[in-house]
Amino acid sequence: MTAALTALDEGRTPERPVYREAVRTLLAVLAERAPGRSVEVRVPPYGAVQCVAGPRHTRGTPPNVVETDPATWLALATGRLGWAEAVTEGRVRTSGIRADISAHLPLLAGPTPDAR
Repeated sequence: MTAALTALDEGRTPERPVYREAVRTLLAVLAERAPGRSVEVRVPPYGAVQCVAGPRHTRGTPPNVVETDPATWLALATGRLGWAEAVTEGRVRTSGIRADISAHLPLLAGPTPDAR
């Protein structure tokens, strides 16, 4: 994970396996800390998880979806970017009334969004 964050901090794109592992690791942490199946968090092309307690989704397009790119996901999960800022800037797309996962972020301590 450190390698992916370092590359992003330096303005480089992490190597694909490094990026994939960092994204999937943080998605797994989210699913562990916010167990459930009412929200699907997607970070294409690397992964997706269902999380957050509530009505369970089993088929078709989930009613509550969060989707973002890998760099934004890593920034959100590590506290380098705030939820509201990411949504306002269009870096996170949400649908459904339960799609606000800000109460579960950040997953890991990192620089605060104001410290950049």
